[in-house]
Amino acid sequence: MAEINEMISGYKLRSLLQTGQVSQVFEVVEPQSNRHFAMKVLLPERADDQEQRRVLFHEAEIGIKLRHENIIRIVKTDKSMTNPFFIMEYFPSGSLRKRLFDKDRDFIKEHAAKIFKQCATGLAYMHGNGWIHCDVKPDNILVNAAGDLKLIDFAISKRWKKGFFARTFHRRRKAQGTPSFMSPEQLKGELIDPRADVYSFGTTCYELLTFKKPFTGMNTNDLMNKVVYQKPDSVQYHNNDITDEAAGLILRMMQKERDKRPSTMHEVLMEFRKIRIFKSQVKTQEEY
Repeated sequence: MAEINEMISGYKLRSLLQTGQVSQVFEVVEPQSNRHFAMKVLLPERADDQEQRRVLFHEAEIGIKLRHENIIRIVKTDKSMTNPFFIMEYFPSGSLRKRLFDKDRDFIKEHAAKIFKQCATGLAYMHGNGWIHCDVKPDNILVNAAGDLKLIDFAISKRWKKGFFARTFHRRRKAQGTPSFMSPEQLKGELIDPRADVYSFGTTCYELLTFKKPFTGMNTNDLMNKVVYQKPDSVQYHNNDITDEAAGLILRMMQKERDKRPSTMHEVLMEFRKIRIFKSQVKTQEEY
C-alpha cells in the first residue's frame, strides 16, 4: 500500500481519506505549486487488474468531461502499471452517509433544502450531458460544513441511450449498483434513462429525512423483491415534521413505474422550489 509522505508521479501523499477493496483515496500536495488535490489510486495488488483499471479510467474519463460546481472535478490521469491513478479536486468534507451515521439531525434539517437543490442540479447537468450516474446514494455525495456538496464516483455511470434501436436491441444485463437505492428497472437489468437517477435521488431524500432506508431485507434477493414490488412507508410515518408536499414528491420519485415519476431532474427541482420540507421550518429564499 502507498504510504503517507510517499511521492507518486510528482504528488506527495499527505493524508489517507478512504480505503476500499480495490483503491485508496489520498489528500495530496503538488510541491511545485503547493496546491492540494485528491488522488484515487489502485491498490498495488490491483494495479495490473485490467477490469479494475478499466473501471478507474472510465470514472476519470467521465469526471474530466463534466464541469459543474456540484460534481467533483477530475483533472488528470496516470496509467502507470505500478500506481495507476487519477487526480481530482480536493473538497474538504465528509460523505452524506457519515452525517446519517452520526445522526446529525440538526445539520440535515438546517441544510436539507440546499443539499436537495445542489444534488438535483448536479444530476440535471449530468443528464443534460448525456450521462446517467447509476449509483446515487448518500455514500457518493460529499457535503461540507456549509451544506455545499459534490457528486462523486462515476465508476458505473452510463451513456444515456435513446431511441427505437436502443430499446429494441437492448440485452438485459446483470444489475450494477447498490440494491437499496436502485430503481426497479435498473435492478431487473432493463434499459435505463435519467428516471433511474430520479428514483435513486428520491430514495436518498427518503433516508436523509427519516434516517431509515425505505427497504431492507433478510438477504439481497429479499431486498430486491421489496424494491420491485413493495410500496414504501410514507416519509411522514418515520418523521411527522415532513410536509405533505415533500413526502408526496419523494414518493412520486420512488414510483415503481418510471412513467409515473417526474420525468427529469429539472422537474424535481421546480417542485422542490415550490414547497417547504419541514412543517416547523419557514422557507426562505436563502435555502434555495
